[in-house]
Amino acid sequence: MKARQLRDMTNDELMKKLAETRQELFNLRFQAATGSLESTARLRLARREIARILTIQQQRETTVEQS
Repeated sequence: MKARQLRDMTNDELMKKLAETRQELFNLRFQAATGSLESTARLRLARREIARILTIQQQRETTVEQS
C-alpha cells in the first residue's frame, strides 16, 4: 500500500491496518520457519508496510504536539 493511501486513512483505520499487517507478518514468519513460504519477498513488504504505518502515526503525533 502506498504512503499516500495510508495518509488518507483515519487513525482508527491505521490501527486496524497495522494489526492486520502484524498478524500477516507473524503468519509469514511461521510459514518461513516451517518451510512452506513460497515468496520470501512478502516478508520484506510486510515489514516495510508496518514501518510506513508507524511513521505516519509518529508524524501525526508530532504535528499535534507542535500545534
